[in-house]
Amino acid sequence: MKRSLLVGGWALIALAALLLGACAGGPKTPDWQMNAHDSMQRAIVAYLSGDARGEVLEFAKARSEIASTGRPDLVARAELLRCAARVASLVFEPCARFEKLREDAPAAERAYADYLSARVRAQDVALLPAPQQVVAGKPDVVALGRISDPLSQLVAAGVVFERGQAGPAVMALAVQTASAQGWRRPLLAWLTVQARAAEQGGDGAEAARLRRRIDLVQNATP
Repeated sequence: MKRSLLVGGWALIALAALLLGACAGGPKTPDWQMNAHDSMQRAIVAYLSGDARGEVLEFAKARSEIASTGRPDLVARAELLRCAARVASLVFEPCARFEKLREDAPAAERAYADYLSARVRAQDVALLPAPQQVVAGKPDVVALGRISDPLSQLVAAGVVFERGQAGPAVMALAVQTASAQGWRRPLLAWLTVQARAAEQGGDGAEAARLRRRIDLVQNATP
């Protein structure tokens, strides 16, 4: 089985088993599954890297492949993964294309959509992927630090931020994770949050240092 560059990011919504199909030695994986996996992976990496055009093109390919199955549950999961990447980058907006599929989506997908908007019900927490269950009721940096997958961790941090519960330690962890992956979009978002917090706290020197780091990331394109 091909290893994902997202280092386990598919665990966000259990997309791996359904899109990757059989491992080596099993039945031949249908072309649509491999095509969808590759395009979806490229789409998410493109978004996190700041390549908006690339993300749109690759996601359209992935969605087309998945939609060819006529399965709204798979299309719903793809839409949720796309929205999750936005939450990881502190872009909070309705997951509109998922909502069009909500009526036909399984309970787990509906719960995950509610989680991304920071309004999951307590009785639905058990339906979430394991990494997200960790922080659904405990928004502390220790719980976030236990999430080994970087994308899952950033999504969780984004939800904590959306709930107004992201302190300096959560911000620092998110910056560290995004920086380690070289994901420009979430890194800029979290650095900006840190800089604003420093300014509001009256720490001009720290705010200036963070602004210089932001400039460095923004000007990294050749």
